[in-house]
Amino acid sequence: LVVGAARLAGQSPAEVRISARKFEYHPVKVTVKRNQLVVLVLTSEDRIHGFKMPDFGLRADIVPGQETRVPLTPEKAGSFTFFCDVFCGDGHEDMDGTIVVEG
Repeated sequence: LVVGAARLAGQSPAEVRISARKFEYHPVKVTVKRNQLVVLVLTSEDRIHGFKMPDFGLRADIVPGQETRVPLTPEKAGSFTFFCDVFCGDGHEDMDGTIVVEG
């Protein structure tokens, strides 16, 4: 529904690619604009990882060999943490990143 509304307004969603591997995301920091639809395209380089971003109620599994597409239209500005919520070994607790919402 949101994607359809964005297309009707002539706006294509921006894609933001984030890859996961033991014990890191790349890039670790992403900047987007407030109220702009983006699609997070998540991939894994090694094993199943999780993607959780509580501030926006997002949760997804990231499976090797597949793209996981997560739409996001951030309605508030600030810095928001995302992290892996599927245990991937020692170092897992440090696997996080930040989405900065401008505007």
